[in-house]
Amino acid sequence: MSKRIDISDLANPVLTDMQRAAVDYGETLTIDFNRDTLLAEAAETTGLTDFGPSDFVERLDLLLDEWNSDKGLTGIARLSLRNKLLSFAKSRLLIHDLLKRHPEIHQQTIDRPIIVAGLPRSGTTHLLNLMAADQRLRSLPLWESYEPVPMPGEAVTGDASDPRFQRCQQQWDMMQQMTPYLAAMHPMNPEHIHEELELMGPDFASYNFEWLSHSPRWRDHYLTTDQTPHYAYLKTILKILQWQDQQRLGEHYTPRRWVLKCPQHLEQLPVLHKTFPDATIAVTHRDPVAVIQSAVTMLAYGQRINRRTVLMDELINYWSERIQSLLKSCVRDRPLLPHAQSIDVPFHIFMADDLAMIEHIYAKAALPYTPEAHNALQNYVTEHPRGKEGRVDYHLQRDFNISPAELRKAFTFYLENSPAKPEL
Repeated sequence: MSKRIDISDLANPVLTDMQRAAVDYGETLTIDFNRDTLLAEAAETTGLTDFGPSDFVERLDLLLDEWNSDKGLTGIARLSLRNKLLSFAKSRLLIHDLLKRHPEIHQQTIDRPIIVAGLPRSGTTHLLNLMAADQRLRSLPLWESYEPVPMPGEAVTGDASDPRFQRCQQQWDMMQQMTPYLAAMHPMNPEHIHEELELMGPDFASYNFEWLSHSPRWRDHYLTTDQTPHYAYLKTILKILQWQDQQRLGEHYTPRRWVLKCPQHLEQLPVLHKTFPDATIAVTHRDPVAVIQSAVTMLAYGQRINRRTVLMDELINYWSERIQSLLKSCVRDRPLLPHAQSIDVPFHIFMADDLAMIEHIYAKAALPYTPEAHNALQNYVTEHPRGKEGRVDYHLQRDFNISPAELRKAFTFYLENSPAKPEL
């Protein structure tokens, strides 16, 4: 039986000795959110200076200013956020340099990908990782999403010996020590198959920054900006990864279709289809209340390290509105996807028989559901039972002062126009 996890100190956390030491250490640091200094450090670390088109600077400046102005962030949070932006800046340099040296990368073809679009916490992660167990499909492990192009002189091994894998492992080890319940809510181990929106990071784009820190100004910018160029940037990096596979494997290389997923796609379905016109798109559907309570609990848990005060009211209000926005776009745009290239995946049906749902998705994608594929997927299910790392007990009323029924009222428009069913 899975271990039950009840985080009873969500609003008023009682820090462990390690968490307290980390927070105290962060307060001794002076974290520089200056753009010129950050870009100079990225250039010095990589030995490169050409960041490519400069349109990213405006977006980077917005993030730096919003996060630098947030007085509620702890020092350790400021360090983490700056390191994330520094990592993206370094990747941007490496990506642009590789494309200049190997323009043939642009000729790569991303052939008929299978893309999952659905709310966070709606089964998208399990669906993605399950299909990724089929070795006929190319997926994106977390370590590769963080650093799609290696540092100059580093070996590209594509396995656990890769320096990028090792760096990601170190981050995960530290994260598990600092926030041990995170594995039960959102595993971030290096081999975990991850969202491709991470690949928009070097373009300083995507709604991902909203998850890293409370960022309403960034949200407003993102929602009023055409995301087409950033999806094109994402596609280019997929081409890079495919090209790197060819270079590494040589004559042993076999082309594979990509399997991808990202909740952001729900509000970018027309852009997604325009960018990947031959994709099969699987749209997951789940009770928004179950999604929200899971998301805000996870974010509140992380804030015990990242904020001086956990923003309980702000979290429930922000993400209730944000999920509404995602779903309104989905209800509006879902009919625009070609029937022959799209399929709905209701959470309750998927959880009842996940392999049967995979069969339906494969049929839509014209990918044979072979005995070999079935065995690979079955092995994954056996080795990754639901709740393997523990099951978190959620308490909307206790922790966020709102009942499931009250919260669900705002989502009548979605429940009446989708196959999702109330769960709580």
